[in-house]
Amino acid sequence: MEQSSSMGDLAERLRRELDRYSHGGKLPSSRALVERFRVSPVTVSRALAQLAAEGLVVTRPGAGAFRAGPRTAAAPAGDTSWQEVALSADGADLVPRTVDASGVTVSLAAPPPGVLEFNGGYPHPSLQPERAMAAALARAGRRPGAWGRPPLEGLPELREWFARGIGGAVTAAEVLVAAGGQSALATALRALAPPGAPVLVESPTYPGMLALARAAGLRPVPVPVDPDGVRPGLLADAFRATGARVFVCQPLFQNPTGAVLAPGRRAEVLGIARSAGAFVVEDDFVRRLVHADAGPLPRPLAADDPDGVVVHVGSLTKATSPSFRVSALAARGPVLERLRAIQVVDSFFVPRPLQEAALELVGSPAWPRHLRTLSAELKARRDAMTAELARCLPGLALPHIPSGGYHLWLRLPEGAAGTGGSGPEAESALTAAALRAGVAVTPGRPYFSAEPPAGHLRLSFAAVAGTGEITEGVRRLRAACDEVFGPGRR
Repeated sequence: MEQSSSMGDLAERLRRELDRYSHGGKLPSSRALVERFRVSPVTVSRALAQLAAEGLVVTRPGAGAFRAGPRTAAAPAGDTSWQEVALSADGADLVPRTVDASGVTVSLAAPPPGVLEFNGGYPHPSLQPERAMAAALARAGRRPGAWGRPPLEGLPELREWFARGIGGAVTAAEVLVAAGGQSALATALRALAPPGAPVLVESPTYPGMLALARAAGLRPVPVPVDPDGVRPGLLADAFRATGARVFVCQPLFQNPTGAVLAPGRRAEVLGIARSAGAFVVEDDFVRRLVHADAGPLPRPLAADDPDGVVVHVGSLTKATSPSFRVSALAARGPVLERLRAIQVVDSFFVPRPLQEAALELVGSPAWPRHLRTLSAELKARRDAMTAELARCLPGLALPHIPSGGYHLWLRLPEGAAGTGGSGPEAESALTAAALRAGVAVTPGRPYFSAEPPAGHLRLSFAAVAGTGEITEGVRRLRAACDEVFGPGRR
């Protein structure tokens, strides 16, 4: 008997055997395929669905699967060169219309087989509450009205849950349910600043937000961050110099530095923005990825903002799954209606089954258990990575060890063999060498909206399978550093 253990293997075997059947000929039954390949009915169903998606097989409920008819000849290649002119920016455009998504795709694309993922932007599947999410989605699908049209602002119960999580005087009426943090940030930027306007950003900061700003025609202006968060004096200077009306920040476990805005700076930052007549977009993206040793967390800035300065973005995605794209936009005053209008025009609403599933998940006993497990596991992985880096790569400076989030921010030593320089040159050389050694890392350059002060790397400790892969990944990174900087300088 032949053996097959995965949908991909089975699909490939069936693909190779299709020539045995005439066009329109019937394939063996699902039961026969289960017995022959010793796989589950689910694996057979998924393999046939894959072949159907490729146009190789046609499935007919109650009748079985059949080889598809012959494919029609491919259409002749056209000439798309005219698009280069149509897509180019007009001379009057303030900001080019091209969009650089490279800083985002580096954390979304899966690495090649055998390469350890130190560049991932989401927790490994073993850290995701897959069983709890599946159960929540199944229960959600049976809720009365679950497949109907939801309120445009989101389900009232889910808005109330997000409002309680923000705290302070924030109410459900001031919350909109959005399709993930990236979508919520895009809505906020479009609502708060016109094309061509400056927007103040932390430096370094999340590349996805920089891409969003540029895609909206905005001009990111950097404001430096230190271990206590954004520097208020420089923030005030930037507002005066640019006339900006928006500042985007991550006050908790900032990406990429891991910094937490110091208690003494919180009110000062809000006061500076209020005096400038500006909004603060608070990207509270990893509040639920706190480490077990973090202690009490500061409240969101929105909880201490009675004047509507803060537009708050919170998300469930990082603590659940990349595909569990449910988030919240919270704001007070007239800006809330603008946010709502833009979101409705862009996407209508977040699918109701997903909102219902979110309610089922966060209301289940499995949710607090998952958060406790995640908290302990993130601390163990952070500790394993910091210990290995200190032992194997002491030349990579680690100025701050975060107590939340899923990554470390490292500064590279000066000079790289064969590059003739440091900073971006060293980053590029090390990133390429690391990939050759079998570990994918994230260069620091995309995190800066202007020239970076030095070369950096961001290393994720959450996207790999466990501490064993962390140890092996650092070993591979050491080999890459030896190649780029020389054995005596790592």
